[in-house]
Amino acid sequence: MDITFRLNGETVDLPDVSPTTTLLDWLRLERGLTGTKEGCNEGDCGACSVMVTDDSGAKALNACILFLPQLNGKAVRTVEGIAAPDGALHPVQSAMIDHHGSQCGFCTPGFIVTMATAHLNGATDHDVQLAGNLCRCTGYAPILRAAEEAAEAPVPDHMRDKPLQACDTSDETVAQPTSSDALADWYAAHPDATLIAGATDVGLWVTKALRDLSPVAFLNRCTDLQGVAVSDDTIRIGAMATLTELEQVMADLHPSFAAMIRRYGSVQVRNAATVGGNIANGSPIGDSPPALIALGATMHLRKGDNRRELALEDFFLDYGKQDRAPGEFVEAVSVPRQRDTLRCYKLSKRFDQDISAVCGCIAIDCDGERIASARIAFGGMAGIPKRAAAAEAALANAGWTEDGVRAAMDALEQEFTPISDMRASSAYRMQTARNMLLRYWHEMQGTKVSVTEVSA
Repeated sequence: MDITFRLNGETVDLPDVSPTTTLLDWLRLERGLTGTKEGCNEGDCGACSVMVTDDSGAKALNACILFLPQLNGKAVRTVEGIAAPDGALHPVQSAMIDHHGSQCGFCTPGFIVTMATAHLNGATDHDVQLAGNLCRCTGYAPILRAAEEAAEAPVPDHMRDKPLQACDTSDETVAQPTSSDALADWYAAHPDATLIAGATDVGLWVTKALRDLSPVAFLNRCTDLQGVAVSDDTIRIGAMATLTELEQVMADLHPSFAAMIRRYGSVQVRNAATVGGNIANGSPIGDSPPALIALGATMHLRKGDNRRELALEDFFLDYGKQDRAPGEFVEAVSVPRQRDTLRCYKLSKRFDQDISAVCGCIAIDCDGERIASARIAFGGMAGIPKRAAAAEAALANAGWTEDGVRAAMDALEQEFTPISDMRASSAYRMQTARNMLLRYWHEMQGTKVSVTEVSA
């Protein structure tokens, strides 16, 4: 396919692009821009960070799992384009020098780009912005000091990129539709195709598994699948809404969900990863399905001109198997507006940017000891994200007391048989899932339960 984008201020036209060539490979091998580094090649380390600007603004993204067609019509800035055209250093570059923020230097280009993007956007939560850039030399303190010092400096004019008009190309092997209608038509004709949303998972199929994904469809230009719409009674989340967008909406409506999303990958990953992709890949350890199930989410699916709905928990049938026909895709997921009783507990070996061993999400609405509704869902406890129906029933029968909660804890063992793997043993998963129910009860009684909040 043909694509066009802006690179460090200059327009680049690429004819006949291989659709699964990553930006990282193209920059280093075809363009000679080797400042962008290959570290993990799976979106974990941030050494390949680039700034990508489209109509919604500038974002830091991982070039190693970003395919060239995803850049069509956008503007890209690599570390070579952070300094001004006359060679004047960007404020974050000067601050990194002044605070000795670089030692071996391998990670430094990625840090510079991420810091410059945050600086452009006025983001000063530096711990969050830099969580996806790994450094083994400096201990982060001088890097954070550099970010803090640069925050007050004005944004250089050359950093304000403008996107371009994208090329429109589609054929039998690759498509980049601009609407869900166009996607529905093409996908119905190519039901064996690979749909690529944010590529934070699919990208690894290429960089790690070396798979041929053809034919492929890139969904990033389907504007009617994007965004999160909040009405008086519903939150409708487009399949192409990013986790960054979802976090921003949930921060007001369900803060515990937003807090969990902030631990989902890095800023670079959350800027690319989509809600639809996180659901449709059917991972038993995807973090958004348990929270959405606990909120009573409904899936909206489409095949051609036919649409259907089903409860999100019914979408997952078995490990690697979902209730989705060939040629059918996720349009959106919706949840009813409700009083916020949701709490999300993510257990992982690292606090930031790690895969869950267990993710428990609980929403119980009660009046005193009477339970009006209870929805409990877990990831990491079965081959699919699964609702804890037996625990809900036990709780409803026993009432909203500690004894009732302990009855629900016992019921978990009737419906889950978690596996042992490198992240946790079966016994540990079961014990921690039980503990999450007890933690929820104590939290709803007003007890401080978070280790990030409790102090001596």
